[in-house]
Amino acid sequence: MPTVNVDKEELYTALGRDYTFDEFMDLCFNFGIELEEDTSPKEMAIREVGAHKVDDTVSDRPILKIDIPANRYDLLCHEGISRSLLIFQGKAKPPIYKIVSPPAGQALQKMIVKPETSAIRPFIVCAVLRNVKFTELNYKNFIDLQDKLHMNICRKRSLVAIGTHDLEALKGPFTYEALAPKDIQFVPLNQEKKMNAEELMTFYESDKHLGKFLPIIRESPVYPIIYDSTRQVLSLPPIINSNHSKITLDTKNVFIECTATDLTKGKIVLNTMVAMFSEYCAEPFTVEPVEVIYEDNRQPAGVTPDLSSRTTTAKIDYINSCTGLKLSPDGICDLLNKMSLEAEPSKEDKNEIVVKVPITRSDVLHQCDIMEDVAIAYGFNNLPHTAPSVSTIGKPYPLNKLADVARLELALAGWSEVCPLTLCSHDENFAFLRQKDPGNIAVSLAHPKTAEYQVVRTSLLPGVLKTLKENKKHSLPIKVFEVGDTAIKDDAMERRSRNIRKVCATYSNKTSGLEQIHGLLDRVLQMLHSQPTEKDGNGTGYWIEESSNSTYFPSRSADIYLRQKGETRVIGSFGILHPEVLEKFGINFPTSALEFDLEPFL
Repeated sequence: MPTVNVDKEELYTALGRDYTFDEFMDLCFNFGIELEEDTSPKEMAIREVGAHKVDDTVSDRPILKIDIPANRYDLLCHEGISRSLLIFQGKAKPPIYKIVSPPAGQALQKMIVKPETSAIRPFIVCAVLRNVKFTELNYKNFIDLQDKLHMNICRKRSLVAIGTHDLEALKGPFTYEALAPKDIQFVPLNQEKKMNAEELMTFYESDKHLGKFLPIIRESPVYPIIYDSTRQVLSLPPIINSNHSKITLDTKNVFIECTATDLTKGKIVLNTMVAMFSEYCAEPFTVEPVEVIYEDNRQPAGVTPDLSSRTTTAKIDYINSCTGLKLSPDGICDLLNKMSLEAEPSKEDKNEIVVKVPITRSDVLHQCDIMEDVAIAYGFNNLPHTAPSVSTIGKPYPLNKLADVARLELALAGWSEVCPLTLCSHDENFAFLRQKDPGNIAVSLAHPKTAEYQVVRTSLLPGVLKTLKENKKHSLPIKVFEVGDTAIKDDAMERRSRNIRKVCATYSNKTSGLEQIHGLLDRVLQMLHSQPTEKDGNGTGYWIEESSNSTYFPSRSADIYLRQKGETRVIGSFGILHPEVLEKFGINFPTSALEFDLEPFL
């Protein structure tokens, strides 16, 4: 859940009263958000780096840290939170957003999209806010909302990038183009020196804030660029705006452009920006549209944004069935009005309500979302408690029961269970184990937060070895195990991947202790009703054969074979870990390891 820092005094002023911490926490809970903390930037800095490193320039103005649902983009700023809470309490009505014409004597602003942009960032949507009154606080909120949107729905600017500009410094019509990096020159935001795009990439590669966005376009032969009619640069999306059109507290007319690889996401982001900050226009909640023209007709010409509400429906019996209530159509509509959704009973179907969804509620996709809002407005704590209508006796899944049997036997043998994370780095999963990535096995994260969480593990061994590294100061021998899931890609499955339940154990001492691991294997398989058998025989059971697994020391490893119902398969391996593997994981004593699939024993 995203966390929003809201100025406490400003929020309480907007809400029309002061609250105690408990009162506001209850209000947030009732609305479906969570008050995390009442603090200040200075207090947070002291906790992070210590009081001796925090000077008097850090603000001690109280702020409220509020956790909001990840799909409620309208709550990512003070304006959205205060407006929604007022509507929820019945102290305000949802605003009506209006499209207005340009001032007398001025034509509609135009954005002309060149065909070349289809290769890099194909879509753009724009809007103008006229006669905006900025203060220090709402200007900060304006910048913060862009940052929050960039990190949330915009997926770190890969899907959408927002540019905001002082319209008075520009002259339309505007053009959205894609040019070679060496052909793009401008002065970046808050800089004084003109650079071409290649120089700009080098200049910002060490920047903590902007450096992470450079890979989005860096390898492309062309970069997206926006010009006005005098060839003044507005922005180089998704990296940085031009200093020429920089917004200040004195800015009155704001030009907003959102370039996107996903047009739907671009429209949602633009709608959120104008819905939140059109509040500060001389005529509140008015927006001047911009005509967007695609020269190659990949999209029909039209104006953006579209501020009209969309209409959807929900079944009354569905809402009552899910919530356990017996609400009338009018009662449901009253509750939805508290959640900024305009609703009325259907004139055609007595079992249906018609809901107008405003531009701020892009999270409403299905009648289940409407039902959820009804439950929130009614109060989760007020919903009736009902017992199930049928009596059933629960029991564990066979695989989970089998895993518990394996855990018990490993624990009785003297091994301690560990529970590492299921995510690891790509190198830990492959290179650290001296294995090559075949490219079609590991499930990778699209946008990993850190290098430690890049893939879903395909083996339990990296997690066990990382745990061993953190506990290597314990007295020897160290005997640990894990029974858990790994994941691999599988196109035959609905989700294109599947889990595999495995057992992994390690033994660490002054000597390798391979015989300890071998004995543990025999004990566990015996308790799983699998007996040793001969390779050349026909009996059911298991045997081992020397292997050349590069994770283990040469000639000190074996594969585990299992024969069941006439079918033979390799279920795992064990051996003395290779010194390079131990070095990669920071382990400085000999270690033997065992890993095998548990599922064949079901």
